[in-house]
Amino acid sequence: MFMTLLNSQLIPDEPLSLSLLPSCRDHQQALADRLSLSNQLAGSQDELPVRRMKDSYIEVHLPLGTDPTLREKYLNYHKGVRFGRILEDLDSLAVLICYSHTHNKALQRSPLSIVTALVDKIDMRKQVIHPDCDIKFTGHVTWVGKTSIEAKMHMSQYHDGAYTPVLDATFVMVARDPENKRAAFVNPLKPEGPEEEELFQQGEINKTRRIELSTASLLKVAPTAEERKIVHSLFLNTLDTKTVSFRSRVLPPNSVWMEDAKVKGLEICHPQERNIFNRIFGGFLMRKAYELGWANACAYGGCRPNLVAVDDILFQKPVEIGSLLLLSSQVCYTEGNYIQVRVHTEVLDPLTRHHNTTNVFHFTFVTDKDVPNIVPQSYGESMLYLDGKRHFNQTLESQ
Repeated sequence: MFMTLLNSQLIPDEPLSLSLLPSCRDHQQALADRLSLSNQLAGSQDELPVRRMKDSYIEVHLPLGTDPTLREKYLNYHKGVRFGRILEDLDSLAVLICYSHTHNKALQRSPLSIVTALVDKIDMRKQVIHPDCDIKFTGHVTWVGKTSIEAKMHMSQYHDGAYTPVLDATFVMVARDPENKRAAFVNPLKPEGPEEEELFQQGEINKTRRIELSTASLLKVAPTAEERKIVHSLFLNTLDTKTVSFRSRVLPPNSVWMEDAKVKGLEICHPQERNIFNRIFGGFLMRKAYELGWANACAYGGCRPNLVAVDDILFQKPVEIGSLLLLSSQVCYTEGNYIQVRVHTEVLDPLTRHHNTTNVFHFTFVTDKDVPNIVPQSYGESMLYLDGKRHFNQTLESQ
């Protein structure tokens, strides 16, 4: 069964239930035991055997149709499926796939710590997920670098006598040493046949695209000439024609100032959401960010939004137990009945008052009716607007 599989302590990045949570002393002992595995790490990738894509193939089932107790965990108040729970399961499955790829039968325990680096893309193929129908997840490794692994997963649901596609997901994972302090080598991957060659080449393209996007980030370089025209046009549309002053701004009809389209939240990071490394489980962070982003889109559009895509979730820093996690959701771009939401998470140190960014999430939602236009006022908000437009355009291109 799916839940039995994902709740296994064999998966280091999965949260432990309260009944299984060890004491601090037990946890420290577990970390000490993992430290002893360091001498089992490969000195280079050439030392590791080549793997095939089918070596990491996994199929697991979520029996929502036959297990009422399990269904209760996934049910939302609209009698649909909580997508935040699906994000948690995808994260756990990606980790499991990568451990299958790197599995060494000669070792009782893996010396690798595999953690989520990036959610490259999640594309929805179906907006309705039935709460009383079984779900099937499949996935395998599709590309490998020296220390990183790309895993593609597909989710389908059994309805009207057949399984139909629901979503496609691409995660990028990284391998670390037993203490999760430095990079570790992973097994190389050898594609077999034209289909696998195409998947592997797509992984190379994805890597190149991520590098190009990072290089062109608005945090590093100025907007393009076309984007500068967009910002100037937005500014001109908000000028007060009566005063003709740069300081006097007027909100256009059917519009909302970006400053007024925020929803914020706070999470105290309790031990039950920790993984084996005594850090907060990445799937939990994704669930919380998604639910805050959805709530913001719902409030902004005045109706229930549906998720179109999740794009470019970057895990910059781990979140420690006991952290004060601040979540800030911002509607940053709108077009017709689409809402682009950015969720920024940061950890607050209550003693030093220092803020450190841990994650940035991008969600694209669609509603049944057109929504008000979002309008930036400051230069910083204009950059958020352009960044949101970039992510929105990428989403449309992949649909």
